[in-house]
Amino acid sequence: MKTSKTAIITGASRGIGKACAKGLAGLGYHCLLIARNQEQLEALAEEIHSTGGKASLFAVDLTNESELQECVLKIKKHYVGIDVLVNNAGMYVGGNLQMESDEFRKQLELNLTANFSLLKAIVPVMKAQKSGYIFNMASRAGKVGFPNSGAYSASKFGFIGLSESLYRELAEYGISVTAICPAWVATEMATVAGSPHEADEMIQPNDIFLTIEYLLKLAPNTRIKEIVLEARKSVR
Repeated sequence: MKTSKTAIITGASRGIGKACAKGLAGLGYHCLLIARNQEQLEALAEEIHSTGGKASLFAVDLTNESELQECVLKIKKHYVGIDVLVNNAGMYVGGNLQMESDEFRKQLELNLTANFSLLKAIVPVMKAQKSGYIFNMASRAGKVGFPNSGAYSASKFGFIGLSESLYRELAEYGISVTAICPAWVATEMATVAGSPHEADEMIQPNDIFLTIEYLLKLAPNTRIKEIVLEARKSVR
């Protein structure tokens, strides 16, 4: 018999994923932390445990299909069900038509294909239990194409399209799907992407968790397709 709620968070070792993992653990979820960096995951799990939360970690490269499938098999073996999936793994590499094709594919593989593969593995679990909430971490760059970010925008536009399709398809199974589309968030990725704003001028990672917390508190029959978040100085 299931005794506690379970949440999978990808890209959990830092930034948005880390904030969501700590927040969900505080809400009583047993957080299954997925990322590539073992040491960062161990530090996060220890932090969660120190505050009375529950966390297990899986150091996995989600673009490696065999690693992903092995991780999913372990999860299915040890956990009765999955209540929440925060599909957050992603990367940013600037560039457009000047990029090499391999660079373009690499970004699509993590930002879109790996997320698709994880959804393909986890959605049947949620269908069987007739419940679950999927948060697909997209981006405002999946709503508006920006110069020198064509590959990233392509991956996020695609992710939003996949998310909306599942939003409509899975409602009848009691599964909610929301694409979360933030503008600049105060993370390392924003620095890599060349944010023009100071950290305190951007969306804070914990605000993404607070958005998820809000959505989880809605009545079971309420569905939110997507949420776009912008920082005050990025509103144009």
